[in-house]
Amino acid sequence: MDSITQIWKKIQAPDTDPSTLKALVEEVKKAAMTSETPAKVNFGTSGWRGEIGSEFTLRNLQVVACAIIKMYREATPELWESLGIKDFAELQAKGLVIGHDNRLLGHEFCQIVAAQFKKAGVKIYYGGEMATPEFSAAVEMLNAACSINMTPSHNPSHYNGIKFNPADGGPAGPEITNIITANANEMMANHQFEALCEVDWEIIDPVKIYSDFLHRQGTINFNRIQKLLSEGRLTLVCDHVHGSTRGRPAALLGNPECLISLRTEDDSLFGGVAPEPSSKNLEGVRKVLDSSKSWYRLGCIFDPDGDRVRFYDGTREIDMNSFGAIAFHYMVAYRKEVGVVAKSVATSNFVNIIAEKMGCSIKETSVGFKNFRPYLERDAKERALIAFEESDGISGLNNTLEKDAQFGLLLALEIIAVTGKNLGEYLDALYTEFGRLYPTRSGFEVDKSLVGAPLVAKVNAIAKLGEPGMKILVGDKEKEVKNLLTLDGVKIIFTDDSWMLIRPSGTEPKVRIYTECRDPEEKDAMFESAKALFFKE
Repeated sequence: MDSITQIWKKIQAPDTDPSTLKALVEEVKKAAMTSETPAKVNFGTSGWRGEIGSEFTLRNLQVVACAIIKMYREATPELWESLGIKDFAELQAKGLVIGHDNRLLGHEFCQIVAAQFKKAGVKIYYGGEMATPEFSAAVEMLNAACSINMTPSHNPSHYNGIKFNPADGGPAGPEITNIITANANEMMANHQFEALCEVDWEIIDPVKIYSDFLHRQGTINFNRIQKLLSEGRLTLVCDHVHGSTRGRPAALLGNPECLISLRTEDDSLFGGVAPEPSSKNLEGVRKVLDSSKSWYRLGCIFDPDGDRVRFYDGTREIDMNSFGAIAFHYMVAYRKEVGVVAKSVATSNFVNIIAEKMGCSIKETSVGFKNFRPYLERDAKERALIAFEESDGISGLNNTLEKDAQFGLLLALEIIAVTGKNLGEYLDALYTEFGRLYPTRSGFEVDKSLVGAPLVAKVNAIAKLGEPGMKILVGDKEKEVKNLLTLDGVKIIFTDDSWMLIRPSGTEPKVRIYTECRDPEEKDAMFESAKALFFKE
């Protein structure tokens, strides 16, 4: 008999006979619902992800649910502070928001988890298919204690995941996830599985809640957007890759005539593609907009859980490195907001140049959206007007603490409505004023013996070779180091605004290299120079 992994390979193979596909999927679903084989849980900021049917099963999810409840029952005063509530009784009263993306067995996975919380006396709000930012909005609007989101984000179709957010609606920190991991693995082997049952939960409308949240917060200028939509000069294309953002733009914008929605059908296999907002997956959006004669053109692609977005304006792709800079400039120049910009170290420094010339502070963080929390919280002393990372995640002023692709789309529409510029035109104006940078990322493999702490140590040691004032050979040029950041790998910034970031993988024998330079011809030389520093150390 084939293993679940082998069955998944057949399901995802392009030459699989469609007539056998349904039977293969049913085998996976049966295994996911009946298997009692334990799994190793690693519950990080983005939750725990596993293969459906072998690791990600009803039984193992039930264990994770029990692990979370145990965490609450045994919480210390310090942990209660991180969880955002004062005791277990408050968890019971305020309740849990739970939902899923479009993957296999999302509803059943929610049932098995919710049943354990219900048994513990916790109120349950169920939203069905939900986008990630809707969980955060729902926690805030319903004054709930926490949320559980069944999603592995942009992972391939054979994965599912479970993500936990505490009472502020943002990603759980390691002080929470480490306990969940430890509890789950301790309980995994001896857990007695309780069969799936119906759950008495309150059904909520996540789209309405999210819309109410945006209007309450004043996050987006809907009046200006509606004026743009009414003028009949815009073509708007949204590719949902069959995910949980389906129907959202239409609902949020009042189902405008200019909206064209792609890949909205029920398909938990994503049509056989990797469901991520990549250049390749933008092809459908490009085809529509390239033939459009509209004055304004905006296209976007989401990932399955709606926390990532990438744009196309009929002339070019606009990734988050560029859109984040556009969004920040707009918030300062047009909305006259006062605050900072938050970005990860791996994200383009184009926004740094803009912020410095506009007299605004830059908060550069380690990779991971959770690190933006201090700048996105409602009472933050230094408020992020925009917080973004190069991997297509964004949020902003008065919005959720999570990555929010829907916020990104709405803000893009507001920018067009207020400025009268397509995104590419806005970007060109920024290039004219601030100059251009060319980002790239790559990497290389290293010996397997280096995985983990040895690799981290070897990368961190590079810092002594890139201290301010030192010179580093890039191609046939010597570049002077202006600044050095060591909060996540080693980032060396030169006086000409070019930079290189060398980061170790925590799980694989790989080194990731990010570079950015004024001259696109320097890309290869920057990579080779960064690689040379690693092997020189």
